[in-house]
Amino acid sequence: MNKYVIGLDFGSDSVRAVIVDAMNGEEVANAVAQYPRWKQGLYCDPAKNQYRQHPQDYIDTMIQVIKESQAKLRADIRENIVGVSFDTTGSTPVMVNSDGVPLALTEEFAENPNAMFVLWKDHTANKEADEINELAKKWEIDFTKYEGGIYSSEWVWAKVLHVLRDDDSVKKATYSWIEHCDWMPALLTGNLKPEKVIRSRCAAGHKAMWHKEFDGLPSEEFLTTLDPLLAGFRDRLYSETFAGDYKVGGLSEKWAEILGLPANIAIGAGAFDCHMGAVGGGIKPYTLVRVMGTSTCDIIIAPNSDVEGKLIRGICGQVDGSVVPGMMGLEAGQSAFGDVYAWFRNLLSWATSSLMPDNDNEEFYNKIIPALSAAAAQLPDDDTIPLSTDWFNGRRTPDADSTLKATITGLSLGTSAPKIFKSLVEATAFGSRAIVERFSEEGVAINEVIAIGGVAKKSHFVMQTLADVMNMEIKVASTDESCAHGAAMFAATVADLYPKVDDAMVAMGQGFDKIYVPNSERVGFYDRKYMEYREIGSRESGIGGF
Repeated sequence: MNKYVIGLDFGSDSVRAVIVDAMNGEEVANAVAQYPRWKQGLYCDPAKNQYRQHPQDYIDTMIQVIKESQAKLRADIRENIVGVSFDTTGSTPVMVNSDGVPLALTEEFAENPNAMFVLWKDHTANKEADEINELAKKWEIDFTKYEGGIYSSEWVWAKVLHVLRDDDSVKKATYSWIEHCDWMPALLTGNLKPEKVIRSRCAAGHKAMWHKEFDGLPSEEFLTTLDPLLAGFRDRLYSETFAGDYKVGGLSEKWAEILGLPANIAIGAGAFDCHMGAVGGGIKPYTLVRVMGTSTCDIIIAPNSDVEGKLIRGICGQVDGSVVPGMMGLEAGQSAFGDVYAWFRNLLSWATSSLMPDNDNEEFYNKIIPALSAAAAQLPDDDTIPLSTDWFNGRRTPDADSTLKATITGLSLGTSAPKIFKSLVEATAFGSRAIVERFSEEGVAINEVIAIGGVAKKSHFVMQTLADVMNMEIKVASTDESCAHGAAMFAATVADLYPKVDDAMVAMGQGFDKIYVPNSERVGFYDRKYMEYREIGSRESGIGGF
């Protein structure tokens, strides 16, 4: 009888569950749930770049999607579910007490944003990131060197330090911290003690400055020199990390009853969505997998021997085993992608939402971007289209700088909404090309591009523009939920159905359903416009060619 596994993908706005036949990768059920508090805009302040999520949102929606997806199955399938694995956004850490409980799940801190998970795109810690970079460049060991040489405010140590400085009550109650991708497996296995939690190689290496060369995390002396508030954290955290093919433990009796799953089924170590998504999308050495949603995360794997001794400048880390065990995982990305289009949609719909707040305008909102895309696709490639930069949420790669702001230049009274939208789509494509060029400059070849995620599946206009600007073919993965599907592949591996995740990828992969080919007539135009984008970007960031 076939065995089945669950992949859970915690995104920025919602969680997705897929139940997959582990023998052939067929998706037999799925469910999606939006985080209820997040949907209401609670605990967030976009003007301050503050984005927080309540842990109860994660718990409630996880229960919902697992139960909803199981309800679609025959009893014999439900009884043969043998494993669960998680991916989440990141770096998304939370402060915990000595029992490993996120502080927001205690009565005292239930409504305190500083006691909640600090979402990846929270940029309240820009100052702390600058301090980390300044100290790292003076230190005898540059702890940022395997993370592209620049530490970002999107990453865990900057966020933790900012929260400790910002909130004395949270500081006094905090014992340690944990990433979202580590908390979910710990929760379901009942192993929450901070010192004993199995920690993700992907999260630790790419965001927490963990490396075997350092015997783990940055030294106690470095952390306390950065700020005495960080004293003792290193001893209450970890020195070992684990790839996604590691079995954390079995599903506890408590959670088996809550979720309606068999007790003691295998729970795998967590990882970030883009890393498991790359596996779900069919990554191979020197394939760039682009996870395209609210932001992008770009993943490459390479044989360790090929990158030995290389430090790739200005990316989001190079970590052995962070994607596929035995391979070096390289990460880059854009801090805003789909979020750029959503910003413009919200800008255009301000009058409707403000003047007619009692109307149900969701159907209207959902039509705006498709209508803009259709109109923009008909516009000629000429100088009447403004030129934009894509840093609406700062820049992640190349050369992280969360303080940068986006620009739109070349506006006139003849500039229409479709023209601005076209300019924004081009800007996100230019940012994508800058990432590819950085890898090339650093000696990392890219043989093909695979796209996964909501934007890749939904927007022909965006994807064709991307292919034209990058002058590369782009394959779109068939599965709608590549991140959750990748998590399912790891679940099958930790359930001992496959000896290696590579084998699970071969058996469970779903291939591609579309290929975008560059339009040769547009390539020259975009080459010229891209150079203008780089020139503007260099002036804005103060980095030649950034």
